[in-house]
Amino acid sequence: MFRASLFFIAVLGVATVQAADAPSYTQQIEHWRAQRVERLTAPYGWLSLVGLPWLEQGRNTIGSAKDNAIVIASAPAHLGTVDWRKDGTVTIELAPDAHATIDGKHVRRATLLDDSHDDPTTVRFGTTEFYLIARNGKKGLRVKDSAAPTRTHFAGIDHFPIDPSLRIVAKWVPYAKPHTLQMGNEIGAVDTFPVPGKAEFTYQGHDYTLYPVIEVPGDSQYFLVFADATSGKETYGAARFLYIDKPENGHVVIDFNKAYNPPCAFTPYATCPLAPPENRLGFRVTAGEKVYKGGEG
Repeated sequence: MFRASLFFIAVLGVATVQAADAPSYTQQIEHWRAQRVERLTAPYGWLSLVGLPWLEQGRNTIGSAKDNAIVIASAPAHLGTVDWRKDGTVTIELAPDAHATIDGKHVRRATLLDDSHDDPTTVRFGTTEFYLIARNGKKGLRVKDSAAPTRTHFAGIDHFPIDPSLRIVAKWVPYAKPHTLQMGNEIGAVDTFPVPGKAEFTYQGHDYTLYPVIEVPGDSQYFLVFADATSGKETYGAARFLYIDKPENGHVVIDFNKAYNPPCAFTPYATCPLAPPENRLGFRVTAGEKVYKGGEG
């Protein structure tokens, strides 16, 4: 990721940035942080998440009126009906006066594609939108509002100082046979992910192993969910996330300066994975994002 401008000295599996290149490395991490905040604070980024009602099989009425099965405060009194059919499909029919759009179009009926698709079907009204999610046999509506207090009162992200020594070059050991890793999540279910291999490194004289997973088939990067000795104290307790590039020449780069908080650190309406026991490090990873201390103000 910093190939052309950085030179590394590999010592016991740990890569350090030479002093002459430290300013360039710092600038790149700062740029990455700015892009991260831009994504997080986007009108319908994670800070806009305001609800996650789960559907019942059959018809589910939606609106702000209390007689609806699913109440969304910012919706019209009776927005319409979502039908979870026996064949597994989910459809929506909007009320004639709903003043809502489906994928930007003024239509009343549609089949809802869930978030396993690149572009899930989005229903929008006013500053609010929702789309269908599927989790462990359950189906729900991920509701976002660009005017959510969690977004409008965002308090910024606190970080550890940038530490080039925590940009680690680890030995990559690929698996010849399929392996999987189970991770619990915030809604009490367990997800199983394919594991392409393991990353082995030495830090401060101790050996460690981490197990990245393939989050979505075809992804260009591997996904790492980890915890460490700062978790629950200086950093978010459940986990921090990190993406790593696929291996080159038998190694992968684990840059803990890019470790970031999961959506669940900002909102109770996300379904984040928890760090599995296999990815719990025994040392303090004093790099990346610290625990979010913001609120609605």
